[in-house]
Amino acid sequence: MDLNAQISELECDLKEVEQMLKVSERKRIKDVLTQELKKIERELSQKRQLVLQHSKKDPGESAATDSSVKGYTVKISNYGWDQSDKFVKVYITLKGVHKIQAENVEVSFTETSFILLVKDLDGKNHQMTINNLLSPIDVQESCRKVKTDMVLVMCRKKSAKKWECLTQVEKKTKEKDKPNHDQNGDPSEGLMSMLQKIYTDGDDEMKRTINKAWSESQEKRAKGGEMDMDF
Repeated sequence: MDLNAQISELECDLKEVEQMLKVSERKRIKDVLTQELKKIERELSQKRQLVLQHSKKDPGESAATDSSVKGYTVKISNYGWDQSDKFVKVYITLKGVHKIQAENVEVSFTETSFILLVKDLDGKNHQMTINNLLSPIDVQESCRKVKTDMVLVMCRKKSAKKWECLTQVEKKTKEKDKPNHDQNGDPSEGLMSMLQKIYTDGDDEMKRTINKAWSESQEKRAKGGEMDMDF
């Protein structure tokens, strides 16, 4: 079975599992179906990527030319994005992309990812893969548009809720870096926690400075002065 046939089978499997998930009411069954759904999505994404990477050769092109294009793929890492109620829009700037054949700009979607492949632009392929989108998208309603020096990838939201970031990884990073402030807590406790973190992460010089400031503040406090740590 060729790759395209395998992809068709996987797409049918994916739709059937999605339908079963919608009607299922038992948590254990839902968990099993969800795991299977993710497994199919991963396999489908891999198969689609293989199709993009091994596109059929144009009989009119020489083997040398085809080999040079296929052998040099540039990873796209810079992009911008925004959103509306219906779409998440990803903007990829590629100079001259509007001048190449439309079929050379391909996008493959799953519910949680997409792969963009721009073929034979200035003698190179350009590829971008975005995995683990923040929320599921509608594969059939998602598309791409080619504009002057730009590709616009339109991911159709399955729900109208606002996305705080593009991917699950970005969300986890934001949550990890987010300061943990207790609005009802003692301000001095917050200060001490901050100082403790600075001390733990700091170098030897920083630790000596903090120790000195702490000792001086304790001496002032013992004499009836205010706690004032000057660095």
